[in-house]
Amino acid sequence: MIGLLVFAALGVLAYRRDLPRVVAAFLALGFWLFLLLAHLPYADEGWPLRGVAQVFGGDFSAWFFWGLVVGVVLAYRFLFRWMTRKRAVVGAAEAPRGPFAADELQRYARHIALREIGGPGQKRLKEARVLVVGAGGLGAPLLMYLAASGVGVIGVIDDDAVELTNLQRQIIHATERVGLPKVQSALLAMRALNPHVEVRPYNRRLTAEIVEDLLADYDLVLDGSDNFDTRYLVNAACVRAGKPLIAAAITQWEGQLSLYHPAAGGACYECLFPERPAPGMVPTCAEAGVAAPLPGVMGSLMALEAVKHLTGAGEGLRGRLMLFDGLEMETRVIRTNARVGCPVCGGKGPV
Repeated sequence: MIGLLVFAALGVLAYRRDLPRVVAAFLALGFWLFLLLAHLPYADEGWPLRGVAQVFGGDFSAWFFWGLVVGVVLAYRFLFRWMTRKRAVVGAAEAPRGPFAADELQRYARHIALREIGGPGQKRLKEARVLVVGAGGLGAPLLMYLAASGVGVIGVIDDDAVELTNLQRQIIHATERVGLPKVQSALLAMRALNPHVEVRPYNRRLTAEIVEDLLADYDLVLDGSDNFDTRYLVNAACVRAGKPLIAAAITQWEGQLSLYHPAAGGACYECLFPERPAPGMVPTCAEAGVAAPLPGVMGSLMALEAVKHLTGAGEGLRGRLMLFDGLEMETRVIRTNARVGCPVCGGKGPV
């Protein structure tokens, strides 16, 4: 009975994460081997661990059998989780391309019924290749709606893992996927929602060394990152590549959104925000907090802007900046202009 209580205590500590699971597993294995040693069937009365065997009870056969059963169960669980994670990366797979399948026509029927999208617009979505930077607050709803909308190829780059604090607002992730890389968690959710899209997860930080090659594979970039270094890096790379960029940012109750495309006559991100804020001027979500639905609102608007841009529907936000105040429920859209002398885009051409 005492032995079972020790194993139970190790399990509780590992479950509550007060003790790393690997450490708990090694402690449990060591304790099990110690019990087997204490219960050796051929040990004589002078065996120094005989007293230990009497304290913990049972016999060698019982401890060996139940230890083996538990070990097999844990090994199977580990193998299953490993295979799931491997499939999330390798089997990210390539969704079928080409003409619409019968179930796709039914799936996208509400899009096809829209005069501004229709069949041709839905085909453009299927042929589109979109890169999303960040699988966090903004990326969560954005990725789900891109997948639901039928965007053919969706790349997502993020080097973070899912944490419990993320689940207050990052609805693409789930409790059972805490600890999983965000891009893999997002892939599982997107593929479950729409198996017809191809999801490409990049579990790494976006750096200057890889940004050019990464952007080359995509038609449109959506930036949902949470730091200024990444925002300026993505903006500069998009300007050099002539790629349109949809970028949003949030804090507490407020958000902003625009489409930056100097190659089409608009401003770039640095035209509007030429200098990084001083340290401490713009606190992070962890420091200042954020209303749970706010990234859902702004991320959904990013997806809407992407669908419009890819299909040619409506009027986009190129040359305009949308400001959203969730606390007062006010929205403003202001005109923007390329900044003359911008070191990134040169501020060429009218909006």
